[in-house]
Amino acid sequence: MDIKGPISRRALLGYGLASSTAALIPDLRLDELWATTTQSARVPQPTPTMGDEPWVMSASELAAAIRDRRITSRAVVESHLERIEKVNSAVNAITVVLEEPAMRAAEEADRAIDFGKEIGPLHGVPFTIKENIDVAGSATTMGVLGLEGEIPPVDAPLVAQLKAAGAIPLARTNMPDFALRWHTKSSLRGATANPWVRTRTPGGSSGGEAVALALGMTPLGVGNDYGGSLRYPAQCCGVCSIRPTRGRVPDRSAMAPAEFSITIQLFATNGPMARHVRDLRVALAAMSGPDPRDPWWVPAPLEGPSVGGPIRVAVTTDPGGQGTDPDIADGVRKAADVLSNAGYAVEEVDLPAVDEAAALWARLVAAELSTDFVPAVQELLARDSYRMLDDFFSVVPELSLRGYMRALADRNGIARQWTHFAQEYPLVLGPVSTQQPFAVGADLRGTDAVLLLLRSMRLVVTANLLGLPAAAVPVGLANGLPQAVQVIGPLYREDLCLDAAEAIENELGVLTPIDPRK
Repeated sequence: MDIKGPISRRALLGYGLASSTAALIPDLRLDELWATTTQSARVPQPTPTMGDEPWVMSASELAAAIRDRRITSRAVVESHLERIEKVNSAVNAITVVLEEPAMRAAEEADRAIDFGKEIGPLHGVPFTIKENIDVAGSATTMGVLGLEGEIPPVDAPLVAQLKAAGAIPLARTNMPDFALRWHTKSSLRGATANPWVRTRTPGGSSGGEAVALALGMTPLGVGNDYGGSLRYPAQCCGVCSIRPTRGRVPDRSAMAPAEFSITIQLFATNGPMARHVRDLRVALAAMSGPDPRDPWWVPAPLEGPSVGGPIRVAVTTDPGGQGTDPDIADGVRKAADVLSNAGYAVEEVDLPAVDEAAALWARLVAAELSTDFVPAVQELLARDSYRMLDDFFSVVPELSLRGYMRALADRNGIARQWTHFAQEYPLVLGPVSTQQPFAVGADLRGTDAVLLLLRSMRLVVTANLLGLPAAAVPVGLANGLPQAVQVIGPLYREDLCLDAAEAIENELGVLTPIDPRK
C-alpha cells in the first residue's frame, strides 16, 4: 500500500494503535508468538517485604494520610523520587522527572494543610502522565525524535482538573512512536521492559504508565485508549485501569495543528491507571469535569440509576469463538466465580457481533491511518513502527470512500445490538487480550503475527468501536505472568464497571508493587 504523502508535522497527535483486530482469522500457531525468547516465564510470587514506605501506598491512602497530617506531601513526593532513582534504570518507564516543580507543589500542598485551607480529594498526591498528554512546560513528544521541543503552554483538560483536585505532576512516561504499537518502544526514549518477565511486552501504548505503577514509581497515572492502550498494559503489568465512555473525560491538545480524525474522535479517550480500583474511581471523578476546549464533553452523572438486583453479567472466555489461552480463560472463570459469590447473576453467553465489531474497527482505523495520519508523520516514524503499520495495512481490507462511509453507518447497527443486549446483561466479563503478553518483537514478525495479535484483541476493540466503558483488573498470576479481565458496561456506567472490578479485587487481591525481576 502506498502511504507516501505531504508532511504536516504533528498532524493527528494522539492515541495508540495499541491493539486492533480482524475477524475470522485462520488458525495459526501461537507458540512462537507468545513464547519468551531467552528465559522461562515462571517467576516467583511477589513478596510483601516493602514495609510502609509511601511509595507502596495507594493514592487514596496517601491522600488520607496527607489530609490527616500523618505524612507530608513533601515526604510522599520524595519517597517516589527515590523509588524512581532506584528502579527506573532497570525498566525505562519514566522518561522525564519533574522534580523541581513537584517539590514546589508538595511544599505548597503542605502549607495549605497547615493553614487549614480547603483541599481536594487528591491533595498532595503525585501522578505521572504519558508523553502524548499535554503538561504545561513539559514536551508532548509522542515518543518521537523531532518533537522533543514541542512544549505546550497549557495543561490538557484532565491534567488541569487533576491538579485542581490537588494532585501533583511527578514525571512523564514512555510510549511507542505516536502510540502506534502494542509494545512500548520509543525512537526518542528507547524500550520499556516488562517488570515481571523481561522478554515479554509491557503492553502498549501506555506501557510506561503501567510499569511505573507496577514498580511503585507512582501511585496514579494517566494514559489513553484508542485500541486497548489503557487495558492491555494493565494486563501485561498487573495493574488496573478504566477506559471511560467517550465524552466522559474532556480532551484537547494545544500542540495538535489540526482536529483529530473521526475514528480518534469516536474511539479514543483518556483515562486513569492505578494499582487499586478505588483510586481509579477517585481519579475518574476528578478528571471528568467540563472544559470548553472539548465541545463533545457529556455532563453525565458519575453514578447512574439502580439497575436492580441481582445485576446480570454476561461472561465470555472466548469472545467470537476464535481461541483463548487456557490461563487467560481460567482467569475469567475465576473472576466470574467471585462475582457470583458477591451476588451478581453470572451466565456464560455469546456476545453480539464481536467479530463484526472488531473487523469494522480495524478497517476504519486502517483507512484513516493509511490515508491521513501516516502520510502526515511518516518522516518522524521509526522503522519498527512503519513496518508494523505496513503489515497492518496489508492484512486489513482497504476501504473506498463509499466503503468508509458505509462502515461508519454500520457501526450504528452493532451499537444497537449491544444496547439491546445490555438491557438483559448490563455487564460483560471477559478477557483483555485472549493471549498472554507476547514476546518482545513478535509484532514485527510479519503479517501472520499481526493477524494473531489483531485476533487476540477482538473484545478490547469492540469496546472502542462502540465507545463503551471498560475496566481492567488483575486476577492473579499464571506461570509468572499477571492475568487480568475486563468488565464492560453500558454507556456512562463506569460506576457499574468499577463496582464489579472492585469486588474482584477485594477477593483476589492486588499484585503490585513489586521489585523488577532479573
